[in-house]
Amino acid sequence: MRWPWQRAEARAHVFTQKDLTAVEAFGGDLDANFGQRVNAVRSEWLSAVTAATDAIAGTIAGLPGYVYRVTDAGREEDSGHPLALIVRDGWNDNQSWADGAQWLVAECLRYGNAVAEKRTDDGGRVRELVPLPWPSITPMILADRRMVYDFVDPITGQRRRLLDTEVCHLRDRSDDGLLGRARSERASPVIAAALALSEHAGNTFKNGSFPSGVITVEGKVTEDNAKRLRAQFESLFQGPKKAGKAMILPGAKFEGMTGTPVEQEMLLARRFAIEEAARLYQVPPPIIGDLTHGTFTNSETLIRFFAQSTISTWCRKIEAEFHRSVFSAASRRTHRFEIDLSGLLRGDPETRWKSHEIAVKNKILTPNEIRDIEGWNPREGGDEFEAPAPAIG
Repeated sequence: MRWPWQRAEARAHVFTQKDLTAVEAFGGDLDANFGQRVNAVRSEWLSAVTAATDAIAGTIAGLPGYVYRVTDAGREEDSGHPLALIVRDGWNDNQSWADGAQWLVAECLRYGNAVAEKRTDDGGRVRELVPLPWPSITPMILADRRMVYDFVDPITGQRRRLLDTEVCHLRDRSDDGLLGRARSERASPVIAAALALSEHAGNTFKNGSFPSGVITVEGKVTEDNAKRLRAQFESLFQGPKKAGKAMILPGAKFEGMTGTPVEQEMLLARRFAIEEAARLYQVPPPIIGDLTHGTFTNSETLIRFFAQSTISTWCRKIEAEFHRSVFSAASRRTHRFEIDLSGLLRGDPETRWKSHEIAVKNKILTPNEIRDIEGWNPREGGDEFEAPAPAIG
């Protein structure tokens, strides 16, 4: 399939949803599976999708970020760098660093793309990052393959065009290197099936009748009696609050009922939908509250996998994009931005202090460096490595 901008006659192209979907391969609109239309908003109707998005974005929002200046001796923290000030003081007047980082990742997970405008001071240094909602953006590709972004302010209706040098653009996995694709779009049938199951279950409880048995009547039932029986049946049994009641009539007999195989399969299918969503977003099921197969041991291992695989990947993507778009050309040669994954240990004091002990014992960190990490003031003599204990005997 040749994208429109690959054609010789294309001078500028406006991206559309159809461009980003392999329509030719699947023979139709992927949004319409199982009678469900899949988009960013409807996908988050599923609690598993919302929980997975919040788990990834929220975890990254809680991690500290640092700007380092590269020196001949290694590196040193540069707390005066414009990006360091954004990390310390916030993305803008309304968003802290944690709020901005959470928005950036969540927006990217929902739409496959997240764009923030860089606003600079008189010296050309970035002073704040302003989120631009992806539904308000029309991305375009020019003949020289440069990206431009036509943004319509949802409040004022004002239209502006931003160049690729004026924005920070975080992408999920891309098919063309220009735009990311949302995971809910890539796995549209998976999300659609889960939405269909959820809708089916809701309609079952809304419109279904749940008596505890079947009433059979001997003899012929007249039309008037049938209407009366129907009205009585619906008034007594329709709706979830009336489940389990039985209708008693003269001359009637009662037969008990149990759950049908279809209902039991639906419960299993809804549980499987949670596992599918967790797999789609690379989040272990215990992270999003599914402890069906969880034990203390495997949950701990899965959480470590979540940190080392999912979170570290997203952190690296953010670091690389900030290095490309937020740093000036001069800063790219002299500075680095890093998100400190050791912040994941803040909720695990036992592991954290064991790591500190190993670092001091092996002369990797001094006691005062450990105290600084923990937010404590230095102590006298703490800048020296501890002397080894004397040998016994």
